[in-house]
Formats: sequence, C-alpha cells, structure tokens
Amino acid sequence: PSAALALVCSSAAAVVVWKWLGKRQIQKKMEEARRTRNEGMTKMAKAVQQFREQVPSIQTDAILSLPLLELTGRLREGSLSPKTVLYTYLEKALEVTQQTNCLRHFIPECEEQLQEIQRQREKGLLYGIPISIKDHIGHEGHLSTCGLVQCLGTVVQEDSVLVKVLKRQGAIPFAMTNVPQSLFNYDCSNPIFGQTLNPFNHQKSPGGSSGGEGALIAGGGSILGIGSDIGGSIRLPSSFCGLCGLKPTAERLSVWRTRSLNVDMCSCPAPVPCALGPMARDVDSLALCMKALLCQEMFQLDPTVPPIPFNEEVYSSSAPLRVGYYDTDGYFPLPPCMRRALRETRGALQAAGHQLVAFSPPRIHYVMTELFLKTFFADGGHAWLDVFTGDVVDPNLKSQVNCCKIPRLGKKLLALILKPLQFLLLLKLKNVAMISTCRSVKEMWNHHCEIEAYRTEFIARWRELQLDVVLCPVLGPAFTTGYPGKLLTAISSTMLYNVLNFPAGVVPVSTVTEADEEELKHYQGCCDDPWDRTLKQAVAGAVGLPVAVQCVALPWQEELCLRLMKEVETLSREK
Repeated sequence: PSAALALVCSSAAAVVVWKWLGKRQIQKKMEEARRTRNEGMTKMAKAVQQFREQVPSIQTDAILSLPLLELTGRLREGSLSPKTVLYTYLEKALEVTQQTNCLRHFIPECEEQLQEIQRQREKGLLYGIPISIKDHIGHEGHLSTCGLVQCLGTVVQEDSVLVKVLKRQGAIPFAMTNVPQSLFNYDCSNPIFGQTLNPFNHQKSPGGSSGGEGALIAGGGSILGIGSDIGGSIRLPSSFCGLCGLKPTAERLSVWRTRSLNVDMCSCPAPVPCALGPMARDVDSLALCMKALLCQEMFQLDPTVPPIPFNEEVYSSSAPLRVGYYDTDGYFPLPPCMRRALRETRGALQAAGHQLVAFSPPRIHYVMTELFLKTFFADGGHAWLDVFTGDVVDPNLKSQVNCCKIPRLGKKLLALILKPLQFLLLLKLKNVAMISTCRSVKEMWNHHCEIEAYRTEFIARWRELQLDVVLCPVLGPAFTTGYPGKLLTAISSTMLYNVLNFPAGVVPVSTVTEADEEELKHYQGCCDDPWDRTLKQAVAGAVGLPVAVQCVALPWQEELCLRLMKEVETLSREK
C-alpha cells in the first residue's frame, strides 16, 4: 500500500510539474512575441524621428486630412512624395496604437516597397498609399497569428495574392493589426497582444474581428485597410468605429495565403465562406480599392477569381434605385438609435427620388440556428476547440469554449433539463451548448443543401419585389469591452449576408444623441429577458459615438452596393 501510495503521489506531482512547464513554455512564447513587437515599434519610431529631423517642415495634419482620392492624385502628380506620406502615417499609427493597442506589428519591409514603387514603369492606382492589413492576411517574412500561441512559430513564406496585387498597384503595406483570439469574436482581444480599444471611447470595443483595422483607421493612423468578414468582421468594426466597410461576394477577391484559425484558407467552396474587403473613411476609397484589386494581376495569380473588372458605369450612375428596407430582422431587436438611423436614411433616400419598398427577410431564427451557427459547430465545436490546444483562452471566449467542452451526453441532459425554456433558448440561442450538430456525412450534405435552398428562397423574394438593393440595420453602437463575448448571436443583422454570400457594406450616418440614450432606458428588446438587458448594458454610455446603416446587393454586384452606400453617405453629409 505504501508503495502504491508513493507511486500515485509521484505521478500526481509529475502531472502538476508537466502542466506547470507547459504553461511556462506558453508564457515564454507570448513574452517573446510581445518583445518582438515592441522592438519593431521602437525601431520604427527611431526611423520616423530620423525622417522628421531631415524634413522638419512636413505639414502632417494637412496630409492626414486628405481623402484617399485626393491623396492619390497628389502622389501621382508629384506634389507629395510617397516617402513623406509613408512616414507621416507611420508617425500617426504609432500615436494611435499607444492609445488603443491596435497594431500587432509594423512591417519594416515597407521601406523596401517604397524603393520598389519608384522603380515601377507605371504608377498603379494606389501609388504611394500606405495600407494596413489584418493580422491573418499573409505577408512574407511575418507571422499570421490569429491571436493564437500555436501560430507564433510559423513565419509566412510568401505574400498572399491580395498583398501581391496591392504592391503591384503601388500600395505600401506598413502595418498588421490586432485581432481577437481565433477570429471568432466581435470584440478584439487575445492573450498575446491584449485588448484593442475604440479610439473614440476607451471603455468601448472597436468591434471585431477586424477590430485593429477599425481602431487604426478611425484614429487616423491608416487611410485604407484590408479586413475579413465571415459573420460581420468588417462591418461590425466599421459600425463601431464610424467607418465605411465593404464585405464583397466571397469569391470576388482572392483569399489565397490567408490564414483562418489553424489552416490556410484557399478558394475551395464553403457553406458560409470568408470574404476579404476594404475599410476606409469614405465610400470613394472603397471603390478605388476594389477597382485597383480587380485587375489582370489578381485574375492571373488566382484563376479561381472570376475575371470581372470593376464596373465604373454602375458605381457612377445617377439613375433612381428601387430600395428594399427593414428596420428589424425580428430576431435581435437593435437599440433605438440604430432604428432611428434606418428611419432617417430611408426618408432621405425617398426625398432624393429613390423608390422605397418594405422588405422582410424570411425565417431569421431558422437561419441563425440551423444554418449559420450549425455551419461552425457542425461537429459540436471540436475543430474550433483544437485551435486552443496548448494555449491560454482569452477571457472573452471562455463561456463559448466551456460550452463546447460539455460532452454530448451532458448537452443532451442539459437540453432535457431546460426543455421548459426551450422556446426562449431557441429564440435567443445564447448558449452554444444548445446548437444542433451534424451527426453524419449525410446530415452535412443536407445542411449544405438547406443553405442553397434558403438562398434561392431569399433571391426569389428579392426578385418578386423587383429590388435593386436593400437598406437594413447593422449592430451598434459600440459595445463596452467584454460584452461581445456575452452576446454571440446579436450579430444576426450582419450574419445573414454571410450565409447568403451577398455583398454588404456599412456607412456611418449619425451619432448617438442624448435623446437616444434616454430612449434606451425604456428598451425591452424581444422579451425583456437577461440577454435583452445585457444588450442594453453593452451599448449604454455611447453619446457621440457613430451610428451606421447597412447596404446590400445581389451577388457579384459590389458596384451597385457601393452606389447605394455612396448615395447614403452623400445624403447623410448634406443633412
């Protein structure tokens, strides 16, 4: 007995030591990553300081205030040099990241790209424009972390297709921005590089998962950025930070060499595909970026991208539009300010001569429970859990991770116990443990067919009303940090158009007023339940923060989507 006891004790001690060593190894990797980032920022700050000493008369504010179209014109004509513009934005980015923690890493090769564009025979559409890119978009010689420790040891060997095309068009990628851990959150926090803050209110989140991009651009540290969107990850940061952002049809831009969780994304079909898209301060900037990317270089490097150049005629048209609209999807009622923004924008469009038609998206509860979430948790969340192996889980993700860890039998027992509340749980579906899964290959194929059937149904309703575009709400205003993880399915307004794979963009049209804040006190949501009250807490204290609307078009009609966005932007600015 004494020998057995000693063996048990020694085994237990060995397990404890083994776990401690594992945690210590993880901690060392994270510390090394932070040290590397800080050294890169120190190096860049010195380079900026040297440039300022050489050219002390730079009118920084004047350069930073130029819209993208005007800046490209000044660069092409030579009245501004690419070097001056690059170092101006590097300096501003350093300032913004000190306040918001939005940068994951500077790209020192930006100085080599600066020399390269001056050797190019022709000046591309983005000649001399400094551009920021989201953490997981591959850039040669740099990490693509997704906020995960397991990704810290693998350096990207080749630029993604999108980065290659940006460089060919004369752009200068200069920074990679922070993301939430695993990208599966619309906050922006990970254990390695920490929490990113909203530049307008440091108590608020910039949104996610392209939250670093949102904070950097909104803070003035970048004039154009590239994000990704699989549930709202471009549109939600744009809404929270007062930016314009476009999620194109997924296959319109190449995603080759872009990391997603622990695998590399390629152009293979997926039931709910990821899309890369631009984020900027105005709609014209998005249009210019799309025009630059949709070029022969893109189509040659990635033959899976349809060779459809940007249609300037559609974007520049002034013909009246037939616009469908709705101010709620019936699933997750949004705060009063977001519905007010939709109502005012609808009135402005109508007054401008466009035809507005009431539209109701079908079966959103079904889309959330049976299509969107089932796609990501088809295996009960096991593939997602695998990415956290040997990692520290971010506090904002712990509730979802813990739900996925519940064994299948435990989930069945939980479902049985909670059966009396089944309607409420399905109505809001805040518990990942309640999501149905695909238990066989046949069920998975049926799931794919159900998504296609829903797309057909939605398009048929759209065609029946003869719509050109749709105007609808987007989640906002900015949540207090930590709250996005508590309200996973509040993203129904954006998620819908990922399931449909429609182009969708966000435009800021107003700000939260004192009257909005007062009306929020009476907000009851759908049932005045704990989740509705959590949403009220999440958006409280947002006076002065941006309020946005969402614009949508049919697949492959990004130009028409941008056309509506431009019209909305123009009318809101006039107002």
